[in-house]
Amino acid sequence: MFPLRRLHGRPGGFRRSAAPYLLAAPVVALMIAEGTTTGYPPTAAATAVSGALVLAALLVPPARLSLTAGFAIIASVALSVVTTQLAHRPESTPGMAEIGALLLLISRLVRRQPPLRAAVLAPAAFAAASLVLLRLPEEEWGRVGNYGGPALAFAALLAAALGGYLRLLDLMRERQRVADRQEQRLEYARDLHDFVAHHVTAIVAQTRAVRYATAAGQAPSPAELDEMLAGIERAGSQAMESMRGMVSVLRTPPGPAAVRPAGDLGGLRELVEGFAAGGPPVELALDPRLVHDPPGPEVGTTVQRVVQECLTNIRKHASGVSRVTVDIRPRSDEPELLEVVVTDDGQPSPHDDTGGFGLIGLEERVAAVGGTLRAGPRPGVGWQVAARLPLRH
Repeated sequence: MFPLRRLHGRPGGFRRSAAPYLLAAPVVALMIAEGTTTGYPPTAAATAVSGALVLAALLVPPARLSLTAGFAIIASVALSVVTTQLAHRPESTPGMAEIGALLLLISRLVRRQPPLRAAVLAPAAFAAASLVLLRLPEEEWGRVGNYGGPALAFAALLAAALGGYLRLLDLMRERQRVADRQEQRLEYARDLHDFVAHHVTAIVAQTRAVRYATAAGQAPSPAELDEMLAGIERAGSQAMESMRGMVSVLRTPPGPAAVRPAGDLGGLRELVEGFAAGGPPVELALDPRLVHDPPGPEVGTTVQRVVQECLTNIRKHASGVSRVTVDIRPRSDEPELLEVVVTDDGQPSPHDDTGGFGLIGLEERVAAVGGTLRAGPRPGVGWQVAARLPLRH
């Protein structure tokens, strides 16, 4: 009835899964001992079977709980009713081990069953526990009812409260698990966009440049074509490396840092130089104070993401860009805030009306470190993205 399967693949799995059954063995022995106090073998056997069914309801998987609990409750009630008609009854205890198991069953029903089903089975389990007291001789009913009844009702309320508390904890853990998984998916989506889309955009942009130049009758010279193809090859190799890094993260969750930058600002110059090699020039203005006293790793990583996404969007969505500026410095009026401003003097592409997830993911990244992000057209011409981040997070 209780197969111990698929345990050998987990360290300690057999011990953890076998422990409840090992603990149930002495309880079954106690139930048999209580049954033998009647001096009547059939009653002793029925007591052991009834108690074993209640224990089974405590041990079966949740999917089988309602059916097993129903059988256990019916068997316990039947035994109690039949015992009232017998001359052979226990002299000292009516089955305290079975009563305790029924109280635990109330907790498990409240915790594991749907509300409507628990509302039916839990009171039935309490009724079965109350009827167990009738297994004593009839002259004991009054005394037991005066003292045992209220105590049993109080214990049942505690058991139901415990089950409700555990049910609430389970619900909170499940919600947290869902939230964690959603955050993990969003993080992977942002990483995939940041690492791969940036390089793929460079490939597309350089390929378009070759096509447009050729279509205009200005085919590039062999040296220029070789330089463009080298840039495409370089961007493709970087995209492949980033993709392998993402696959590594998905296969080995403890290693996400392997595909993320260290968090300092040293990679910004390489980033803007790579953009300028296949596009308009970029002026990088980095406050010297940030070199000697860099921001925290999370903030530094976010700064790189802001710059990378802005350059990617300029390459994808803007036309006629002749100059890009990247300005990173603490704010003069709020020195505890770091401001990252990326501007260009281009025009939005008239053929590019598709939405994307870049700015959405960027807003999420900035908000995660306690910052804010603004993006919009500049007065006159061009586009500007400004992020304000705490220097220490």
